[in-house]
Amino acid sequence: MIAEPNSVASLPNHRENGIRDEVAPESTAQNGSCVRSGNIKNLRGKRKIREQCENRRRNFSGTRQSNQLQNGEVVEAVTLFEVVSMGKRAMQTVVDDWIEAYKKDRDVALLDLINFFIQCSGCQGMVTAEMFQSLQNCEVMQKMTETFDEETGLQYKKFMAYPWILTVTWPVDMDNEDYPLIKPGPCWKKFKTNFCEFATVLVQQCQYSILYDSYLMDTVISLLTGLADSMVRAFRHTSTLAAMKLLTALVNLRLNLDVSKRNLERLYEVEKSRAAGKRTNSRLDQLEKKKREYDQKLPKIENMMNAIFKGTFLQRYRDVIPEIRANCIEEMGTWMKMYPDTFLNDSYLKYVGWMLYDKQPEVRLKCLQGLQGIYGQKEFVCKMDLFTSRFKDRIVSMALDKEHEVAVQAMKLLMLMSQNCEDALSSEDCETLYQFVYTTHRPLAVAAGELLYKRLIVQETGMDVCTRRDGKQEPIASQLRTLIIFYMESELHSHVTYLVDSLWDWAVSLLKGWECMTALLLENADDQKGALTKAEESALVEIILATIREAVDGHPPVGRGGTRKVLSSKEKKIQMEDCAKITEHFVVVLPRLLAKYSGHAEKVTSLLQIPHYFDLEMYSTGILEKHLDVLLREVKAIVIRHSDTDVLEACSRIYYVLGNEVLVFHNKVTFARAELVDDLVDQLNQLLDTFWNKREELCVDDKVIQHLSSALERIAALHNAHDLTKWNLYDKMSNVLAFEMEHSSLPLQIILPALQCAYFALLWQLTSVVECPSSKKDIHVLRTNLRHFCHICTCCLSHDNRELREKAFMILCDLLIIISHQDSVDNNAIGLLKSLPSTSLQSKMLIFIQDHVFTEEEEESKDLTEEEEKKNESQKLDVLHLKRCLLAAYCKLIICNVVEMTAAAEIYKHYMKAYSDYGDIIKETLSRSRHNDKIQSAKTLILCLQQLFQKHIESQDDSSSSSMDASSAAFSNIKELARRFSLTFGWDQVKSRESVAMIHKEGIEFAFKGTSGMEAKGLPPNLNFLVILSEFSNKLLKPDKRLVYSYLLRYIPEPALCKGDAWYALGWYRTSLLASEDEETSSTSSLNEWPPISTAGMPSFKRKLYEGAWSKTNHAETTNKSSDSCGPSYLRSLAQRSRKRVKSHNPHHQDCSLFLGPESLKRKSCNQPVVKVEKTAEVPAEDTDVDVVGADQET
Repeated sequence: MIAEPNSVASLPNHRENGIRDEVAPESTAQNGSCVRSGNIKNLRGKRKIREQCENRRRNFSGTRQSNQLQNGEVVEAVTLFEVVSMGKRAMQTVVDDWIEAYKKDRDVALLDLINFFIQCSGCQGMVTAEMFQSLQNCEVMQKMTETFDEETGLQYKKFMAYPWILTVTWPVDMDNEDYPLIKPGPCWKKFKTNFCEFATVLVQQCQYSILYDSYLMDTVISLLTGLADSMVRAFRHTSTLAAMKLLTALVNLRLNLDVSKRNLERLYEVEKSRAAGKRTNSRLDQLEKKKREYDQKLPKIENMMNAIFKGTFLQRYRDVIPEIRANCIEEMGTWMKMYPDTFLNDSYLKYVGWMLYDKQPEVRLKCLQGLQGIYGQKEFVCKMDLFTSRFKDRIVSMALDKEHEVAVQAMKLLMLMSQNCEDALSSEDCETLYQFVYTTHRPLAVAAGELLYKRLIVQETGMDVCTRRDGKQEPIASQLRTLIIFYMESELHSHVTYLVDSLWDWAVSLLKGWECMTALLLENADDQKGALTKAEESALVEIILATIREAVDGHPPVGRGGTRKVLSSKEKKIQMEDCAKITEHFVVVLPRLLAKYSGHAEKVTSLLQIPHYFDLEMYSTGILEKHLDVLLREVKAIVIRHSDTDVLEACSRIYYVLGNEVLVFHNKVTFARAELVDDLVDQLNQLLDTFWNKREELCVDDKVIQHLSSALERIAALHNAHDLTKWNLYDKMSNVLAFEMEHSSLPLQIILPALQCAYFALLWQLTSVVECPSSKKDIHVLRTNLRHFCHICTCCLSHDNRELREKAFMILCDLLIIISHQDSVDNNAIGLLKSLPSTSLQSKMLIFIQDHVFTEEEEESKDLTEEEEKKNESQKLDVLHLKRCLLAAYCKLIICNVVEMTAAAEIYKHYMKAYSDYGDIIKETLSRSRHNDKIQSAKTLILCLQQLFQKHIESQDDSSSSSMDASSAAFSNIKELARRFSLTFGWDQVKSRESVAMIHKEGIEFAFKGTSGMEAKGLPPNLNFLVILSEFSNKLLKPDKRLVYSYLLRYIPEPALCKGDAWYALGWYRTSLLASEDEETSSTSSLNEWPPISTAGMPSFKRKLYEGAWSKTNHAETTNKSSDSCGPSYLRSLAQRSRKRVKSHNPHHQDCSLFLGPESLKRKSCNQPVVKVEKTAEVPAEDTDVDVVGADQET
């Protein structure tokens, strides 16, 4: 209930939401002093004016009376905002209570409503109201502005809500806070729903009483229009949403009034047409009176609609806030569907069309959703001709929108346009849209599949088209032909699974028509006119396999959808029924299809994958068991007939699937496989005997080589999935490979399958040793075979044929990984990797990678045709894919610690140069190796940079680094590489602390390497390496920078000698270490100062260690003499470049003793006198204590 208005003296101060509302009487309103003037700046004066304007306070709820509870407690009256927010009462009841309060005191009730909208905006300020009576008071009208008082920090907005002038005061930071409409959480989402419902119900409930009193709606509309014109986002958003919902409710009301008026007019005509004796004048008078009421209400409704549309929509549909624009366009779509006679015309449609180009996806989405409701109804489409012709191209292009949901809704809209608008989409548009069935985003592909199915397959084919085969009508056959033609013309044959998945939701009956599909395949081209061509047959076989996979798996193909969806019980039931249907049909038909297409490798490969989706238990039934024998005979015939690798591997997998030991008939399959292997091994033995004999006679013909190669291919394919150890194939293959290593005269088509077969034989031997208890003799034999095979592969790395080299390298890498894994997890195989890989093998493998991956091949410049260029590009992609596989295989050896991690330094050198081709592989290798061993990974990184730097020095005319051009491109590339390496450490400096410290330690030692044998005053040959090392300084924590700097000071000669351009690198590196937040200015401006680190803030142990290390240095280092270390001009410009400094995250770090080694420990225990140093560089007491002086402990 809304509480009764009380007197001013009895009203308590309101505290809900921090809002106080004040109403000024008419006499006060007439006083010009009550209007806030922009010239009044005194806060006390403003408060005085506010007190003069205050006449009465209102209890926020008009008729919500305080009720006595049973225990005597009193329930406080709550605000309208809180009632709507909680949503515990029916919205109609809330509005009815407010209407009752309005009828009793409309001013108080209206102020309740005004405060409700202000509170819904999240305003925590104060609202004051003063009456406005003089329409000629131009001065007041000109002051309807929004101002900011800098003195008080308050924002003021004064605007007209007739008959009041409202002033809203709020803190200036309100615009930065969340307000109810955008706050996260389910409660605020519910509030938004309740808020919209309140605006709608308000109009619905007021239509029978107070809506047309020329007071309520005028005030509300002027209020919302004034708030919508605010600079504050919360006001604009809240008031715009409320205004749009009010307008929607008014449109609905207007529609109902039109319907009622038409019904009334018909009733009036019926009553009027009655005979004079039967006609009742009172009835006519009532109808006429009612008609006049409708005639009076309709103009008022139209005026309200126009006021809201012009005052709010036209101002806010282009608002800077996308949520406001989306609200406007969303309601516009609702108006067009609700009241098309008024809103569905080009005058209003243009706003929707313009917003299709909005930068924000949510606005574009609302436009498309609104248009879907219009194009979805044929009676509306006739009014959309001009809009369609103007904006159709834009809608078609939105199918490529970067926001997936926008693209999906655009495709759905185009589907509706295609259905209901004749010739809306051209054939070119449709062909473009059809190709979206191959996109990886499944919702978009499914929407495009609907268009493809309904527009191309069904509409163009026609459901009435029927073809008679075997006396039966098969309308599905013509649709299949259309689908096959589309698939072939798209030239995306490897994406047939995407095509089937896109159509699955719309054409499931077509795609599950396996009987018709197989009937088309089994047709005789001579007997049937219009039979499928060979290309169409191949396409149909691929479609059959894809549909079977989709039906049995029930999941989208790889690349569509991140996770496998959980099937419901209904979906699982359908899946089982489809699996049974597929098995029953193809168990009978598959052998016939294999027999017909046994000579076509591609078709046979696809058909042989179908049994993987069978319910294999059905083979054990008496009816279908006989078909298993037929299938095994056909598979055997295919193995004997073909030498294609894909076909043979498919046959091998068939034997593996059907020979599963859990199946009842597995013995039959095992016997058939053994029989086949016996025949193949016998054939191989005969061919090998013939080959060796003819090799001695030097008369081996191509036919013998071809037969031997085919036999090896067949056995290798079977050996991949089956254990053929009892046939002793490794010895036979080993003899062939050993002969090649000795004479290098065997053809490639024999060496490749022999190498592959020997590899499979070794893996099965390894599996036997691991899974079953084995004797020492077996392990010894296996170890001997492994070493022998690795030697063969190593020899193959230097073979003349590139294909053989790459094959041997891949096999060698995989074998080393497998052996490494078995050594680490299984005790029976301990020692298999012993002495493997050897140092020479590691060196050869690294050279292989450098030659085959990172060496660019020279391209011959030829004038190629367009077709030749496409073929050339395809070949380049294949070569790149092979190179990536080679590099990934070698990097796995590094990650698994099979080869030394330092070998990765050669890989890291190409990080920038080959980033586009291999950057992801190198980066992953760096990440994994760092995870395995932080210190060794850091040493590998710095080793890479050292080698590049050394190579750069050697390329200079003078071996001394003093004459090296540090601004050269080669040096800049090394420096940039170091920067890229530093970025790989990320933002967590604590996590990368040890690695970065080791990099600086190794880098400093390298920079001053060779100074011990030189004169003390000599220039270190690698000094410029410090410039490169400085790229890692920003990854050091602040205390670590200090201690790294102290380590640097040990290598610095007398500061007086560190002068001139030759020493600029030292100053540059020192600046990168000392330029912190509090001393950056002094450090960068004075590069010639070399202050030692103060020991005041160090613990006693570290201070002794530090001072002991310093006691061996020259006393001149502590005199803090000036030395000119300014570098060249380009370095001075670099010195001014700002570097971001990251402070330590934890003031209590553990000791980092990476720099503490044997030498420093000796210095620690020495009894030499301590050299006192001047405190010119203070170490803050809160800095972390970290040991970074000395050499590496573990070296």
